[in-house]
Amino acid sequence: MFKKVLPYARPYRLPAILSPILMVLEVMADILIPLYMARIVNIGITNRDAAFVIQQGSIMIALALFGASTGIASSFCGAKAGFGIAYEMRKACYRSIQNYSFNNLDQMSVPSLITRLTSDAETVGTVSMMSLRMAIRAPFMLIFALIAAIRIDGELALVFAVVIPTIALIIMLMFKKAMPLFQKLRKRLDALNATIQEQLAGIDVIKAFNRQDHAYQQFTESNNALRASSLEAIMFMVALMPLMVLIINACLIAVLWFGGLKVAGGSLPTGDLIAFITYNMQIMMSLMMLANYIINLTFAKASFDRLQEAIETKPEMLEPAHPVGGVVDGSLRFEQVYFKYPGYKDDILSDINLDLAAGQSLGIIGPTGSSKSTLVQLIPRLYDVEKGRVLVGGQDVRDYRTKDLRAAIGMVLQQNTLVSGTIRSNMVWGNEEASDEQIIEALKQAQAWEFVSQYEDGLDHKVEQGGSNFSGGQKQRLTIARALLTNPKILILDDSTSAVDMDTDAKLQKAFKQGLDQVTLIMIAQRISSVKNLDQILVLDQGRIEALGTHEELLEKSEIYQEIYRSQQRGLPA
Repeated sequence: MFKKVLPYARPYRLPAILSPILMVLEVMADILIPLYMARIVNIGITNRDAAFVIQQGSIMIALALFGASTGIASSFCGAKAGFGIAYEMRKACYRSIQNYSFNNLDQMSVPSLITRLTSDAETVGTVSMMSLRMAIRAPFMLIFALIAAIRIDGELALVFAVVIPTIALIIMLMFKKAMPLFQKLRKRLDALNATIQEQLAGIDVIKAFNRQDHAYQQFTESNNALRASSLEAIMFMVALMPLMVLIINACLIAVLWFGGLKVAGGSLPTGDLIAFITYNMQIMMSLMMLANYIINLTFAKASFDRLQEAIETKPEMLEPAHPVGGVVDGSLRFEQVYFKYPGYKDDILSDINLDLAAGQSLGIIGPTGSSKSTLVQLIPRLYDVEKGRVLVGGQDVRDYRTKDLRAAIGMVLQQNTLVSGTIRSNMVWGNEEASDEQIIEALKQAQAWEFVSQYEDGLDHKVEQGGSNFSGGQKQRLTIARALLTNPKILILDDSTSAVDMDTDAKLQKAFKQGLDQVTLIMIAQRISSVKNLDQILVLDQGRIEALGTHEELLEKSEIYQEIYRSQQRGLPA
């Protein structure tokens, strides 16, 4: 783990080096203080030499101030380096996630990734700081204090020959036992985060169906599972700490007993016994510190492994070694395409063959679950085909740099995602250089300017998180406008007009026909009225092409299309 951490520590080399050095200086000051205290007792107090006591006491104060200053400086450097490492790991993890394919995101849940980026990264940062301070202080304090104690009285120091191996054995057993407990704890935290995210995202649906009690029960089950894992880990530590304290107190009693006998016999000065007791406490506290550090290290190991897993996960869609140039036009071809999701046995799409010239329009319609969205997601390489090829501009989509391919494709997904900010800041996602005039023109094409123009602040109108202050139809029109600003060669609308009224839908179709004559338009829709005037309409059924043709042709040859058409003519849902 430490070897893998090193690359993230490079930007913080100086504080990472200074922190342990300063910590060793603090330890040295702490080790010297008991020696001067012994001299005060053995010489100053015994001889009633006030000047000697003041002299030695002044040195002790100076050492204490020196130790405090180096300790504070070490803490600052350790925090800067430790949390800097967490910052670099969090950044590397987020950068890696940005390159994930949809397959990667399907396999690694979003709540788990959120936990890794937040809680796990914070844990790694805390323990990285401890590694530069506590992990340095404890062994150096242990070694120096042990040497000092042996120099005072080697016979009395034999008590450590029993105590130190006993505590070392306890620490080893603790490390072995703690790891699976903390791994289990992180999984339970992932599960709770997943429950919370799902329920808060769907809080309106929960309230609409009066499912608050059911949601609370689900939350309680996840919360109870996390509490049980937390208590299991805490009870392990709770049982461990009293045992450590018992051993430490037993050691202190042994030192007081045998040391007292030596003082009474005149073989050990009183001041030396006091110094020995201080060193004994330093040794015991160092062992306690090591035990605490190992507990935290074990916890951090589980967090680090999860972070590293997210960082090292390679996107399944690799960039081509020798990519072709940019997309020349919006022509589209599917050649015997098959696709299935990871872990699925059956194909989701089978034997898809389709040819669309640049500037043509295609409607896609079909029953729910017929893989309409999956089909269009293959075009910008959100997924890769299992067999066959998808060609854009005459080139296999896998031959383009993903960035170049997606720059030529404007896509509005089923989930109309707007981000916190303003209408303008959302629109420039489509084109960072877009002027207000270009934004307004795109809003007009998407039939969104009619409501945006009503706001006093216009393009500066605030957008709440997720676009919660807009209706479903408004969000759809805003996301369409954002896609239009990319000046795409291919525009894909995935059921993106389902929330608009029939009149607005008709205006959209007219605007597309007039303003996008050079753009290849692909529209998934539930309403036949949205696609009937397009050049071709594709009917999908269970991942296969059931029919392809114009509206009139499909009314003659496609049973599915006929049924959808009849049901909508009767005013029933398709």
